[in-house]
Amino acid sequence: MVETSPVALLNHLFSISRLLAGQLDFRSAIRAVSTEIAQILPHDHLDVCILRPDGQFHTAYESGIETDWGNQPHAPIGSSPIRALLKGEVDHILTEDACTDPRFQFVGGFNRPIHDHGLRARIHVPMMVHGEIIGAFSASLQRAGAYGEEDVQHARYIADLLSPYFFALRAAEQAQRSAIIEAAARAREEGLRLGALKLTEALESERQRIGMDLHDQTLADLTRLTRHLERIPHDGPAPAEALEPIARGLHRCMQDLRQIIEQAKPSLLLLFGFAHAVEHHVDRAIRDSGQSIDWTLDDDSGGAFDGLEPTISIALYRIAQEAINNAVSHAEAGRISVQLAASPAQISLAVSDDGKGIAKKRARVGSGINNMKTRARLISARCTMATGIGGVGTSVSIVLPRAETALPITE
Repeated sequence: MVETSPVALLNHLFSISRLLAGQLDFRSAIRAVSTEIAQILPHDHLDVCILRPDGQFHTAYESGIETDWGNQPHAPIGSSPIRALLKGEVDHILTEDACTDPRFQFVGGFNRPIHDHGLRARIHVPMMVHGEIIGAFSASLQRAGAYGEEDVQHARYIADLLSPYFFALRAAEQAQRSAIIEAAARAREEGLRLGALKLTEALESERQRIGMDLHDQTLADLTRLTRHLERIPHDGPAPAEALEPIARGLHRCMQDLRQIIEQAKPSLLLLFGFAHAVEHHVDRAIRDSGQSIDWTLDDDSGGAFDGLEPTISIALYRIAQEAINNAVSHAEAGRISVQLAASPAQISLAVSDDGKGIAKKRARVGSGINNMKTRARLISARCTMATGIGGVGTSVSIVLPRAETALPITE
């Protein structure tokens, strides 16, 4: 369409090559050379369509008229108007009027930009590196029948010049993406390693506490009762009233053992479900504290918590226990609210109070907060702290994506 001498054509191609230098992304590269390309191949719309490494999707980078093609970062090749070219079934496409050309009209084809912007005359040639199609170079004019075979040849020259540069950009983008993924994986692995170490230390401390409770409390009581029983034969027949303190002591020992076992393994959780277990713990924690605290539990989860893997369910229950204990013991709260919720994408747990807030109690419950965050991290959940009820106090929120899997947690 443009009368161009071989020398002028060569100079324009050299100019395109110089303009490409230093362009670090696809979009800036195609826009940097658009004006120079117009000296060889006039156009209203220009785009470079680059195939993704998987060969199933592509991305269009535009200059001139901006269309919806440029807003599809991962468009399937099967819906592309030039799918035959991208698949290597044809070596170029030249049309006088794409608005009526049957090659651009097919079921499922994303050809709306052609009609929206009147892109009638069109040229499409493949971009190739080492015999592999990496994308397509396309030019369009709104005037029908504007391109001819000579323009196709000019388009091939341009595509051959752009191809190695865009191939390098694609390789750099892929390498950058791989580096980011690898760095994120390393960060997650290190976070899980440190989290597991902290949790192991916390669990060991819990085992020591249980051992001390058994030794200092239950074992001491049983030893005292045993000595009392050993004295009875030497004192002659024992009256009923002499056995009554022993019976009371045994009942007290059994009650203490039940409490220790409940703290070590949440039997209510296994027997009656998550919401009931949390409800029981809130009620008992407030009752044992002797405080007058109003509390509510709203369960909008539809039983989602009871469908979780046991390790995940126990981890969430331990987080709820810690948050409730902090609210009861340290917050000086008048109200505590527990909310359980679920959606197709996530499960959430929130424990809120109207107490004095996290900043004032950090020194006393720092390890508890760390334990909650560690447990959340180990099951790929997100733990956040925010303002609590009525704009005061603290709210501990745990959000677990339903698609995530958890690492096993030993209780």
